[in-house]
Amino acid sequence: MQTARVLAQRLTTQRLASGPLPTATEAVRLLTCVQSQERDHALFSLGLRTRRTTYAAVRAELDQGTFVRTHILRPTWHFVAAEDLRWILGLTSVRVLSSMAARHRQLGLDEPRRLDRGLSLLSDLLQDKHFHTRPELGEAFAERHSPIRAGEPLGHLLMVAELQGLICSGPTKGVHHSYALVDEVVEPTPSLDPDDAHRELVQRFFRGHGPASVKDFTRWSSLPVAGTRASLADLGDVLEQVDVEGTPHWFDPTNVPRRSAAAPAAYLFPVYDEAVLSYPSVNFPVALDHPDGEHPDPFWARVVLHQENVGLWKRTVTGDAVEVEVRLAPSVDDAGRAAVAEAAQRLADFLDKDLRFTQGLG
Repeated sequence: MQTARVLAQRLTTQRLASGPLPTATEAVRLLTCVQSQERDHALFSLGLRTRRTTYAAVRAELDQGTFVRTHILRPTWHFVAAEDLRWILGLTSVRVLSSMAARHRQLGLDEPRRLDRGLSLLSDLLQDKHFHTRPELGEAFAERHSPIRAGEPLGHLLMVAELQGLICSGPTKGVHHSYALVDEVVEPTPSLDPDDAHRELVQRFFRGHGPASVKDFTRWSSLPVAGTRASLADLGDVLEQVDVEGTPHWFDPTNVPRRSAAAPAAYLFPVYDEAVLSYPSVNFPVALDHPDGEHPDPFWARVVLHQENVGLWKRTVTGDAVEVEVRLAPSVDDAGRAAVAEAAQRLADFLDKDLRFTQGLG
């Protein structure tokens, strides 16, 4: 399969260039886990794929708990559908916790009594749906003379609690993320045998991200290659295999929607968007005159035009407006720059704010 076709198919598979999904939760279910280290950027990622065309609508679904924000797959934030939380944690969290063992020793979180007391206090504070933010929890831990201090020790305790399935996100409080007890906000779900869970996660990834490679999946999931290949062998009648630049890729042939006539030419992909982050090898080609070297700031994200990475963009939300600054490759023509401006307007409309747009060349 030619690279251009792969890139085009991924855009339709992820509902970026095909008919949008009805809700943000359905987009999360399609992608299974959506990296959300930058929450508001990630909410825009969901908005790009659904009929939930405003920040308020997508955030309302998060606050309702149909999908949650938590540490899962890797030691970073992800959105995950509530019904998928427990079985994915059961499959992946032991490896993630093991990868953080050295840092936890430095923070004293490897001492069983200290860890258990910290988790018990956390559970007591959140009991009966008393949703608290991290600053609020830090104050409560200090008031109770806990040895686990606000800052990195408390942050890592919260991460351990998430990876153990004790807590996840609660409703947002103002601009802040709150925490809730999983058993109080997520309905009970059946457990899966480890082999079945691995196979399910493999199938779900390639259904929502395909065509993709084994390397793409193992980076995304933190799971080893051997088990992934075994699951792919078991799914031989479900997933279709194609060769891309000499590397096997898989996708679900039942989930290849048609490209929409209204599909945009340009995308301002948010930081950590699944369309760009998930593929370390076969990704959008970079324009020869791309201005990448001038902006090492990680909050500069990618501008994709006609399936080519042509520049960088950054947003700043101020009051009633969103300032969007774009730096494009000089080779982008007037029509391309107009398409990028339209993409910036989609962001402003999503945020329900006025657009202040500046566009330069690299």
